[in-house]
Amino acid sequence: MQVPFVTSLCSFLLIACVSCRDDSTSSKTPNVTVNPVESHEIIANPGMGWQTFHLTRNEDKNLPSWIPSTICYSRWSWNEVETQPGKLDTAFIDTAIQKARGCGQKTAFRIKACSPNIGKPFHPAWLKAAGGKEIMADYDGSGPILPIPDFDDPATLAIHLNLIKRLGERYDGHPDIDHVDLGSIGWWGEWHLTRSKIAKMPTLENRMKVIKAYEEAFRKTPLVMLIDAGECTTYATQHGAGWRADSLGDLGSFDPKWNHMNHKYPDLVRDNGLLEVWKTAPVAFEPPRNVDEFVTKKWPLRWIFNYGLALHGSQFNGKSAKIPDDKHFREELERFLRRLGYRIVIKALSHPASAKPGGKLDLAMKWQNMGSAPCYQPYRIAYRLNNSTGFEKTFVSQTAVNQWMPGSIELFTEEFFKQPADLPLGQIYPINDSIDLPADIPFGEYTLSVAVVHMATEEPVIQLAIKNKTQDGWYPLSKLRVAP
Repeated sequence: MQVPFVTSLCSFLLIACVSCRDDSTSSKTPNVTVNPVESHEIIANPGMGWQTFHLTRNEDKNLPSWIPSTICYSRWSWNEVETQPGKLDTAFIDTAIQKARGCGQKTAFRIKACSPNIGKPFHPAWLKAAGGKEIMADYDGSGPILPIPDFDDPATLAIHLNLIKRLGERYDGHPDIDHVDLGSIGWWGEWHLTRSKIAKMPTLENRMKVIKAYEEAFRKTPLVMLIDAGECTTYATQHGAGWRADSLGDLGSFDPKWNHMNHKYPDLVRDNGLLEVWKTAPVAFEPPRNVDEFVTKKWPLRWIFNYGLALHGSQFNGKSAKIPDDKHFREELERFLRRLGYRIVIKALSHPASAKPGGKLDLAMKWQNMGSAPCYQPYRIAYRLNNSTGFEKTFVSQTAVNQWMPGSIELFTEEFFKQPADLPLGQIYPINDSIDLPADIPFGEYTLSVAVVHMATEEPVIQLAIKNKTQDGWYPLSKLRVAP
């Protein structure tokens, strides 16, 4: 029989006729194989990458154009989100969400209730009148002059738990909220009252009640929990939360004899049972003060960033602070951001060069996660056939991308502390799929495109790390001839 002529779709694809096959609809049909070319761009995808801090992407004047950001992260005071007893300030929250959405970002937030700043409390002024109770706290040598909520007081705790419940009722599963940073307790919602000599943290029982309230309120929206809240961190992560760590990169920012990277992170990750959490929930970081310190203190950039990738980070909050104007820093940060989070690549696609209407088109593919973490949403592979006369049809696969893991290295060994190794690429996943062609599909030549789509729609939701993405988010890969 005559072999159909197959042309290259565009210069970035290598298309070859590699074999012949027998099947129920066609005998000795030649195969088309394509090997897309990898893109080395920093990719902006949901749930990963650079976070702006209290500012949207457009408002953050310190963020250069080469750093994409899909998350605007904020810490809201209790008195900002509940201006009256029992009433959420939804206008405040919704405005923040809408501003971020307008910049292509989702919102992440933490509620903070305990302020160390004299005259600037985070809890609402109406708390005592509503039956709640305050206690006095000192901070950093100051006298007992700071009122903070008494979460060991049953009425105060109940008022706050009700706030968490109402936040969940309105915002759980909101499509524009990336995650909730599980906070409320301690200075800035950080689960500690460091530098206070007289104030005591709430009892473990009451701290657990706060965590369980968030867990009940946010069943759809992901939660993250600070790394250093002891049993609370362990409990939260064992029940589905990811974890967040301050001070990535600290090699002496606060104490020349002690630092987070060598002393705090290893103990907390091991002691709080966090080694495997990244497989099912995200890991987020922020720098000690700001990233400019990495350069001014001449810290080893490759060592720091490899460390963060080895812990399978997905997000990094740059605090919307100054980015060093340093060539080496930019090179290392770009390298870090290329790997941070998931980075999905289709390495190869093979299928018969022709098919019949009403027949089955078998697809053999190779996919790989070249990032540092999995995608935590079950987004699905989809295929689209379209021709020059306007016919177009999308086929959504049952194959989800959230099971594709990155590579890993052994943590906290002697060699690790000398220099964390480059994170290896994830394994290659062979995926076999098929398309049932409509019986009435017109004869002719079609472009076969691939995308990863949302769970509930046929719209592309993430970018692949390959070239030739179209404006609507699809990746044309090959040609198919439909013939009798």
